[in-house]
Amino acid sequence: MMKKLLGILLFFNVLFFVLPGWAETQRYSDIYTDSFDTVISFIAFSDSPEEFAKTNAEVHALFQYLHKLYDRYNSYEDEGIVNVFTLNEKAAVEPVKVDPLLFSLLSFSKSHYETARGRTNIAMGRMLGIWHKYREHGLSKPEEATLPPMEDLRAAAAHQDIDQLILNAEEMTVFFADPEMQLDVGAVAKGYATELVAMMLKNTDIHSYIISAGGNVRLGDAPLDGRPNWGVGVQAPDGEVFSGSEIAETLYLSNCSVVTSGDYQRYYEVDGVRYSHLINPDTLMPGNAFRSVTVITADSGYADILSTAAFLMPYEESRAFIESLPDVEAIWLFADGSEEMTEGIRSAAKSAGATNRKK
Repeated sequence: MMKKLLGILLFFNVLFFVLPGWAETQRYSDIYTDSFDTVISFIAFSDSPEEFAKTNAEVHALFQYLHKLYDRYNSYEDEGIVNVFTLNEKAAVEPVKVDPLLFSLLSFSKSHYETARGRTNIAMGRMLGIWHKYREHGLSKPEEATLPPMEDLRAAAAHQDIDQLILNAEEMTVFFADPEMQLDVGAVAKGYATELVAMMLKNTDIHSYIISAGGNVRLGDAPLDGRPNWGVGVQAPDGEVFSGSEIAETLYLSNCSVVTSGDYQRYYEVDGVRYSHLINPDTLMPGNAFRSVTVITADSGYADILSTAAFLMPYEESRAFIESLPDVEAIWLFADGSEEMTEGIRSAAKSAGATNRKK
C-alpha cells in the first residue's frame, strides 16, 4: 500500500510541479511516511532553502505530534502524551485532562455531529474496533477472512451515544458517562491535523503551498510560478475502470481543501466482496453506494467530516446533503466509472473545460 501511495504521489508531483524552469521559482518539497499511516507530502514556494527547511521541520514535527495525540491503538505515556488511547483506557473512570489540540478535535467533531446527520460519529470506537480486528485478520490471512457477527456489532453500537462524551472546556477534561464507550477519531483526524498545520503556516512566511496527506489535500496561495491555481488530481479508485488512468478528475484550485473518502485503500475482502473501513452507524456495515466522494471546502477538518458522511448516504440523499451546505462542493465516483459533481465545482474541473495556463 505504501508503495502504491508513493507511486501516486510521484505522479501528482509530475502533474503539479515539474514545469520548465521550476528551480527558478524556488519550489521545495519533502515527504513524510511516519504519521497517520499514510504518505504526507509538503510542497511549497519559499525565498530560500533555509526558510523552507525551518518551516518544513515545524510542519513535520506537528504532524508527528498530532499523529500520536489522535492515535487510539498505541500509548505514548512514556513521552508524557495523553492521547485517544489513554482516554479509552481511563476516561470512563474519571475526567482526564488533555492537550488543547486533542480537546479541540473532540469538541469540533461533537459540534458537527448533527451537521453530518450522525454519519460521522467519533463515539463509534467500540464498534469500529470490532471491524478493525476482523479486517486486520482478513488482511493477514485472506483464506480466513470473515465478517464480524452482527450481534457483536449491535452490542457495541449500543455504546456510541455521543452525548455520553462529556467535554469540560474550562477544565480541559474528557469524561465518558457511558463506561463502555470508546472513541475513534479516524474519520476526522487527518483532515483536522492538516488544517492545524495550515493554521500554523499562516504565522510563517510560506503561504504558497500544497499539503497532501492521504486523501486530504490542503491548498495555500496559488503557486509562484505563474499558474493561477494548483492542480489537484482526484484519484481513480481503479485505473482500468476509469479509462486506464490514475486520475479520474483534475481540479484547479487554491486556498481550500480537497478531501476524499473512498473504499480503495483501507479494505479487505470476504468471499470476493470488498468491505471498506467506512462503516454506516445505521446499518453497521460499510457504505457501498460509491467508490469515492470528494468534498471541496475551506476547512480540511470539516471536509473530512463531510466526505465520510456523504460516502455513507445513497446518492440522492448525499447530493442533497452537500447542496444544503454553504460553500461546499463535491464529486462522486461510481463503480461503473461514471462521475457526478455539484455545479459549483465545474468551473474548476478539467473535464468541464477548466485550464490552468500560466498568466
